[in-house]
Amino acid sequence: MQRREFLASCGALAIAAPSWAAEATVDVVIVGGGLGGCAAALAATRGGARVMMTEPTDWIGGQLTQQAVPPDENRWIETFGCTQNYRRFRNAVRDYYRTHYPLSMAAREVANLNPGNGTVSRLCHEPRVALAVLHAMLAPMVSNGRLKVLFNTQPVRADVDHDRIRAVTFKNTDGREQVVTARYFVDASELGDLLPLTGTEYVTGAESQADTGEAHAPSKANPSNLQAFTWCFAVDHVAGEDYTIERPAEYDFWSQYAPELTPPWPGRWLSLTYSHPRTLQPRELSFLPTTKGQADAPTPSLNLWKYRRIIDVKNFEPDHYDGDVTIVNWPQNDYRLGSIFDVSAEERERHLNGARQLSLSLLYWLQTEAPRPDGKQGWPGLRLRKDIVGTDDGLAKFPYVRESRRIQAEFTVLEQHIAAHARQGAAQPFDDSVGIGHYGLDLHPSTGGDNYIDMECLPFQIPLGALLPRRLENLLAGCKNIGTTHITNGSYRLHPVEWNIGEAAGALAAYCLARSEPPRHVRQRMLRDFQTSLLQQGFELDWSRLGK
Repeated sequence: MQRREFLASCGALAIAAPSWAAEATVDVVIVGGGLGGCAAALAATRGGARVMMTEPTDWIGGQLTQQAVPPDENRWIETFGCTQNYRRFRNAVRDYYRTHYPLSMAAREVANLNPGNGTVSRLCHEPRVALAVLHAMLAPMVSNGRLKVLFNTQPVRADVDHDRIRAVTFKNTDGREQVVTARYFVDASELGDLLPLTGTEYVTGAESQADTGEAHAPSKANPSNLQAFTWCFAVDHVAGEDYTIERPAEYDFWSQYAPELTPPWPGRWLSLTYSHPRTLQPRELSFLPTTKGQADAPTPSLNLWKYRRIIDVKNFEPDHYDGDVTIVNWPQNDYRLGSIFDVSAEERERHLNGARQLSLSLLYWLQTEAPRPDGKQGWPGLRLRKDIVGTDDGLAKFPYVRESRRIQAEFTVLEQHIAAHARQGAAQPFDDSVGIGHYGLDLHPSTGGDNYIDMECLPFQIPLGALLPRRLENLLAGCKNIGTTHITNGSYRLHPVEWNIGEAAGALAAYCLARSEPPRHVRQRMLRDFQTSLLQQGFELDWSRLGK
């Protein structure tokens, strides 16, 4: 079997979808099969719960797979700073390459193998490998009947009785509907899909400084001011070939587009000049694809080719690849002209199509106009790798959405809790911690006209109160829809933190089911016992190991 056929077979669902029924009853429903959803399913089934997880695409894995975003992680990730299950996932990715790929002898000897040697992460790898590993992790629970996974399925209605959800109706792409009754519901969707359907109070966009007291919040709240989202894609480079795509329909617009941001953006969007996220001063970037047989050439600035590279040919036997493969998820294809939730269906589709056109326009610009070190323009050998992302158009199955709806939570994490400028050496400790994480307060240019907001963040904890809505009793937030603000969402949205959030939500649901206690009572009366159970399951609840 050829390599691409083999990988396609891994992406073909190793977790078979269960037979469709008009009604079903389970203990826990998880809406969304991203990293938070998968982690929630692992934890809830481990605790004995019967679980149904739904996913709007045909791939589980969210950021890592359907959105094609290599993992953004804390700098201590190889030794601590995540749950045991997330570490098991990372180790399994490396083992997958060692077992199934023709690694070079040198690469086989690297304990912390980075398949792409991308600079953004210590584990830049292919989406399909993450997909295969996640399927393998979930397969035992599918086999014993505790987990059912419905693909191409989204929630459309909810039956809510006062402060409890009784059932949610789902619809698949064939138009069939299923009503699922459960005792607990985990919203691990990319956009917070359950929140409006269930009447859960939620927040979008930027809160005001009067609301939060945050130094970087605006004076007036703006619910429509959201971080840009990005439609990622994968490319390789074949020297001497011409893979130039058809000129995108909106190329004239995007090639001339110069955003009006505060502070100002330095020129056109499709350019190798951008605002440095911290200083907001103009910064030059480089783009120099590695040709097969070539070593990485030095560049005067950050080489975008290497930034999110997921395959470095030097890690594999000669002639296995035509060249390196990299993921394009850069400032130049951040789409900031509108939101894809809480808008009409027509406006949503307009913005989704606009994001597609921006990404394709960026590729076309790279192929035809991008400046080269040799004085020429364009890299026609850039080839859109549709097989890497599993789509016909070559763009990821789902856009990378940095900021979704967020619950109005029992507790909300604020800038002053975790920002380095607001604290003396350590983030605010949370007595109800269910995990830890670390990433800069990183907000991309926004729909409201903000340039980057980016500042140092301290290693932080994930408070249980941020997973609990203020009113609904049996709904848990399971990803980036927890109680954060527009500002702090920038730190809590990344891969290992989302996994930790989802795993904590799944563990909490199982804990509540086993003891017939609601989540709020667990936080108020049984917190230490619950935290002990988390420690026994491989959670890290504080940063006491930092520096040891």
